[in-house]
Amino acid sequence: METWWRALTFSLGYNTSVVTLGAMLLAAAAGMVGAFVLLRKRALVSDAISHSTLPGLALAFILVGLATGDGRLLPALLLGAAASAALGLWAVQAISAHTRLGEDAAIGAVLSSFFAFGVVLITVIQSMAVAGQSGLTGYLVGATAGMLASEAKLIAACALGLLLAVMVLRRDLLLLCFDADFARTQGINTWRLDLIMLLLLMAIVVVGLRVTGLILIVALTIIPPVAARFWTDEPMRMVALAALLGALAGYLGVTLSSVREGLPTGPLIVLAAFLLFLVSFLVSPRRGVLASLLAHRRLRSRVHLRQGLLSLGRDEPIFDDLTLALLRRRGYIRRDGVPTEAGLAAARDAEHEEKLWALYRSRYPDDALHREHAGLVPIHEVLSPDAIMALEAQLMGAGRAAR
Repeated sequence: METWWRALTFSLGYNTSVVTLGAMLLAAAAGMVGAFVLLRKRALVSDAISHSTLPGLALAFILVGLATGDGRLLPALLLGAAASAALGLWAVQAISAHTRLGEDAAIGAVLSSFFAFGVVLITVIQSMAVAGQSGLTGYLVGATAGMLASEAKLIAACALGLLLAVMVLRRDLLLLCFDADFARTQGINTWRLDLIMLLLLMAIVVVGLRVTGLILIVALTIIPPVAARFWTDEPMRMVALAALLGALAGYLGVTLSSVREGLPTGPLIVLAAFLLFLVSFLVSPRRGVLASLLAHRRLRSRVHLRQGLLSLGRDEPIFDDLTLALLRRRGYIRRDGVPTEAGLAAARDAEHEEKLWALYRSRYPDDALHREHAGLVPIHEVLSPDAIMALEAQLMGAGRAAR
């Protein structure tokens, strides 16, 4: 516990602190870019890109290993992974643009083919007489335990650059995600901007290979934005919150992996992100499960209470236990079921409001369809005072005409 506290407070040493900061910046950039990709409805492209990095990674290792005897040169490996990912991205775009296949089919074909080729190359590497073969495993599932401070600084610098790039392009990207046609009328080259967004995604995947691995990096571009979506409907707040949740997941994952030797960093970061998603899924006040259950319970109580009051006003018997319990709790009926003075007054008000709602629906049927729970919410919370006065006047006029 003490070791984890030291990790949480950046007190485990300079190297661990730099690695933690680099992972946080990377995860924040992944969340921010992933939010735009999610809004663009192209989230699974990141899966194709991540699996496409394996052949380039392996080829770079082979070439560097043959030249120097040790294939573990991070800049060369990242360059090879980037070239392979770019080829995979181009293949997805070309297949979906020039054939009758959809993008999902193109992603499946490219993902499986590139990853299979990469596995073959990994098998070849195992039979080579070069050093650092076991180090390739870290690029599959992520490993920060043996990461040098220089490597962590390189990852942090790249992640910071990606964050700044997204901040500069955020307005154009947002316009592209919601209305590409309008973006074109504003002079924005949507094809080029779409390509830039995918290149940013590719850069996130390549830079994140050393931290989370090529298999799990896709999770950092999807889970934080999805979790952020539970908390807000405003796009820019969603992007900012996705970056914050991503950074928090990176922070928790790296600190947990530094506590005990042998714990894989990538899976822990993804598990931390999933935990944040689970919390959002359960307790978000907008779309969380608990909020939905509470809203359903409130609506159910409101329906039963209103029906009970209408039954009191019409002197009808009430048999439902929940309705009787709600009326007793409000003091509208006694234990023997006899209505109180407050209950009779509330029943008169409910019956009068029901008449107002019925008149409103008959006068404005189209508008009434857009009123949420019309008849259950007090009418003064939905309509303006002038509209209510007009309905009162019409109701009185109808009453005089009936007499």
